Amino acid sequence: MPVEAVVMAAGEGRRLRPVTERWAKPVLPIDGRPVIATLLRQLAAGGIVNVTVVVGRLASQIERLLDGGRPFGVQLRLARQPSADGSADAVRRALRAGAQPPLIVAAADTLFGPGDVGRFAERFATSGAPGALAVRRHPPPGPGRVAVRTVEGRVTTIGDGNPENPLAAAPLWGLRAETAGFLDDLPGPPFELAVAFRRAIASGLRVDGGGRSHPRFDACG
Repeated sequence: MPVEAVVMAAGEGRRLRPVTERWAKPVLPIDGRPVIATLLRQLAAGGIVNVTVVVGRLASQIERLLDGGRPFGVQLRLARQPSADGSADAVRRALRAGAQPPLIVAAADTLFGPGDVGRFAERFATSGAPGALAVRRHPPPGPGRVAVRTVEGRVTTIGDGNPENPLAAAPLWGLRAETAGFLDDLPGPPFELAVAFRRAIASGLRVDGGGRSHPRFDACG
């Protein structure tokens, strides 16, 4: 079954205020190109052409840029998240809008290294694991860093609280129907994917932490 993508683009961009009071964070340029445009091209290059973009505040700016997905070689679906109620809520809204697992979920304000998104998606598609989480070794310090632990490529802990842990989660997830079932009945708001995946792991489901390679990524703010 082909892998689809969900791109979370409804965040408020609080750390980039006052710029994001006027501009949606995903349309801000990095290297002269809107960050969400680069991500969509990375998805298309990885063979992921069915994409649901979850929009919220300043959605019209994002919609105008995306132009139905045609400039980026993807088939685009939009879902709306009226308030920034977290990553799990964004995925739930994408599912209600018609997205179908297996899914790759990425943050619209994040750039990945060339080919990293495609490699992650291919590994997830062929692994059969109910879930996957991209893991980076020695990411740059900053807010939102979530340390993880893995054993033989399997994620065992998300958010271990150890500042010396060299592994951290990238905002790139893989979900099948089994893991999507953990998106409901979460504490919040905000409702977060990390909590849903912790529950999935606790239930015994395998969450793949990637192979020997670790993706490069940088968040916009």
